[in-house]
Amino acid sequence: MTMTTLPLDLRCYLVTSGTDRRTVDVAAQAAAAGAGVVQVRAKEASTAELLELVLAVADAVKAARPATKVLVDDRADVAAVARARGAHVHGVHLGQDDLPVADARALLGHDAVIGLTTGTLDLVRDSAGVAFDLDYLGAGPFRRTPTKDSGREPLGVEGYPGLVRATMLPIVAIGDVTAADVPALSRTGIAGVALVRAVMDAPDPGAVVREVLDGFAC
Repeated sequence: MTMTTLPLDLRCYLVTSGTDRRTVDVAAQAAAAGAGVVQVRAKEASTAELLELVLAVADAVKAARPATKVLVDDRADVAAVARARGAHVHGVHLGQDDLPVADARALLGHDAVIGLTTGTLDLVRDSAGVAFDLDYLGAGPFRRTPTKDSGREPLGVEGYPGLVRATMLPIVAIGDVTAADVPALSRTGIAGVALVRAVMDAPDPGAVVREVLDGFAC
């Protein structure tokens, strides 16, 4: 596990959707309310469009709350370019088919934040081979979601304790998680929850973030 400049607060982890100004605004609102991580995800965007979005989100998040980390979904190359430009971008979240973890670490440097998608006991155990280069694991889906079809069976609350026990890395639950799910999930030993629609589609994104953080205090 790498050591970042500030502690990595994974309790409320926003994964963005969309590529317009609302995406940027919601990211800033979430950060201002205390979200520890904002991951910029725009799978349908071109590389140039994704970079533009990442830079805009990074600027907005930095202005709202400099302690919030900004990560790029999948694209270590885009994260590297943004970091080289001096943007408020801290690393990448990798899927199982993305750039290998060791190569992403070599590209981004020792101080970058790198997460990896898992969701089964085998995948969590397999991550041990690259754990030194990782900061956390994403694990899902918590329940089925239209946002992303992983092909894996939903874990439910009961699926997380075994994954937590199988790794020294912090685990973030993802997959149609809502703020109402947080108290039960927090008792499984996970480090945080990643939310997409629950925050991005909310009339008051900041209120959802605060409810999530309160859920970890229960």
